Amino acid sequence: MSCACNIPLALLITVLVVGDPAHACIPPERPFLPASQDDMRAYADLIRGDFEAYIADVQEYFRCIDEERARAFIEAREVSEEYGRFIEAVE
Repeated sequence: MSCACNIPLALLITVLVVGDPAHACIPPERPFLPASQDDMRAYADLIRGDFEAYIADVQEYFRCIDEERARAFIEAREVSEEYGRFIEAVE
């Protein structure tokens, strides 16, 4: 493959990796923390549960992002190989 052929490949990989790598991964909502210490004490169990749920959910979100990134790299490599075959066929 020539240098000119590598430019679209580099752009494709950049888009796949940087663009929106986790289109299927949904980030968790940030838990609400009241400003008032009285409210924090009054709703301590609920707030604690929200924070613990967030921590578990964000860990799952990170795993999802990692899986999606790995999938995207494999796909990008496959597409790059296909593109190389296409370029060779039309030259």
